[in-house]
Amino acid sequence: MPEEKTKVLLAEDDKNLGTILRTYLNAKGYETSLYVNGDEAFKAYRKEPFDFCIIDIMMPVKDGFTLAGEIRADNEDVPILFLTAKSMQEDKLKGFDLGADDYITKPFNMDELLARMKAILRRAKAGKEDSEKQVFNIGSYTFDHNRQLLIHNSNEQKLTSRESELLYLLCKNANQVLDRREALKEIWYDDSYFNARSMDVYIAKLRKYLKSDPSVELINVHGIGFKLVTGK
Repeated sequence: MPEEKTKVLLAEDDKNLGTILRTYLNAKGYETSLYVNGDEAFKAYRKEPFDFCIIDIMMPVKDGFTLAGEIRADNEDVPILFLTAKSMQEDKLKGFDLGADDYITKPFNMDELLARMKAILRRAKAGKEDSEKQVFNIGSYTFDHNRQLLIHNSNEQKLTSRESELLYLLCKNANQVLDRREALKEIWYDDSYFNARSMDVYIAKLRKYLKSDPSVELINVHGIGFKLVTGK
């Protein structure tokens, strides 16, 4: 149970599921507010700060993708976990592209949801408290892991939690091969096919962020993983 209650925004149009989930999370020490559509959820978000967002994708009035996009435009740090009844990988990849930290497919086990929430919050806390090196020079870039910022000249690129964690692993293994399975287990907590696909999306985004310095390369090492080659 958290020492200070984590405030959770829960956007779920199924009132029965939403009520059960709110009751469960509150019993586990979280302070959970339930909203039955994306519009109500965003209005509540604008009125008060939340520490964690659980968002159903399929909602009336305003769907979960739209809600998440609006929240991300306002706050790039607050963790977002999607609930989805869909099995389409494209929808899940779209969620990650919007900056979601994780997803869980309905029907799900409450304990699994709680474990995923704790993992996301643990990563966020570690990013603030980790005493290891947090600032890296990548060619002409500076990466500040604590602040989740990639800086090039006067330009600052704010990274999502997963982008930041992946770049952090690559920096700690700079000019060495980062094993794909190691990265998946460290950040996604399992090396399933879908998680591997989602990691490829993040690798592509990091390449885009790093493209201004041709001396920096993020290369695939076939069958093994990735290698961040840093400029001198």
